[in-house]
Amino acid sequence: MRRLHKLTTYALAGAAFAGLALTMSPARAADCPRGTLDERYCDADGDLIADTPTDASQLKDPDTLVFAYTPVEDPAVYKTAWVDFLTHLEKETGKKVQFFPVQSNAAEIEAMRSGRLHIAGFNTGSNPLAVNCAGFNPFVIMARLDDTFGYEMEIITYPGSGIEKVEDIKGKTLAFTAPTSNSGFKAPSALLKAEFDMVSERDFNPTFSGKHDNSILGVANKDYPAASIANSVKMRMISRGVIKADQVKVIYTSQTFPTTGFGVAHDLKPELKAKIKNAFLNFNWEGSSLEKEFSKSKEGKFLEMTYKKFWDVIRKIDAANNVSYACK
Repeated sequence: MRRLHKLTTYALAGAAFAGLALTMSPARAADCPRGTLDERYCDADGDLIADTPTDASQLKDPDTLVFAYTPVEDPAVYKTAWVDFLTHLEKETGKKVQFFPVQSNAAEIEAMRSGRLHIAGFNTGSNPLAVNCAGFNPFVIMARLDDTFGYEMEIITYPGSGIEKVEDIKGKTLAFTAPTSNSGFKAPSALLKAEFDMVSERDFNPTFSGKHDNSILGVANKDYPAASIANSVKMRMISRGVIKADQVKVIYTSQTFPTTGFGVAHDLKPELKAKIKNAFLNFNWEGSSLEKEFSKSKEGKFLEMTYKKFWDVIRKIDAANNVSYACK
């Protein structure tokens, strides 16, 4: 397995966050430590996430909680997968819970920033944007039963494509998913530059499929000669019979990255935040709809984590790509 090393600066495409239409102009929070957080948030304790407001009038306790899961595939797949957990969440909080089928990472971030989304799973690459621009407070990730966690970015092709190694992509098309995706864009951009001196548009033609399943299906059906994807999504698609394992082959595997981070909006009442966090940590996976779907990528529990520690490597990749966390 190749390891991430000697990352060098690689300018992010100008259109990277064009879909992130965060146009609201809220009042600036009082002068306070905030690091890279947007001006509406404070970070007095230095944990890199937005503090809970100290003004009680700014705290939210909605009758209906809205939950969204990162749009790595068709949201309909995951609406079914999350049914049992959301029922559990209703019991733990005493509130109604609504599943919000977001169509893009940008839409999910904007929904939390605007106050319409209360609980969410943001994918690896968009977690820092959600934290800095939307006040997202992540606290758990999915893990295997032995507490190991994460996934790898893979560059895949199809048998007979003529691509046997990464360098063979030169002059051809490489499918990315979305500019906010770690494995679908940011990590491969940094790694291709650092390890192979290969730059988008100079050495290969980039295209964006929108989602990991689109990229994987595109390669399996020979629409794309190669794509960068999250192997956890590929494993679940193979397990569901969406593609066959022999329709694609791997020519590059990255180091392990943290998977989707789950958490809440920063301005929920502390008592409500605690109930939601407990709901994640005490959920019984055995026989549940979550286990049915996510055991395909060998996950079977929620593991408590901190954004500051677990997302350190992702922030370094962002720095190598000159990613700004400034809200548009």
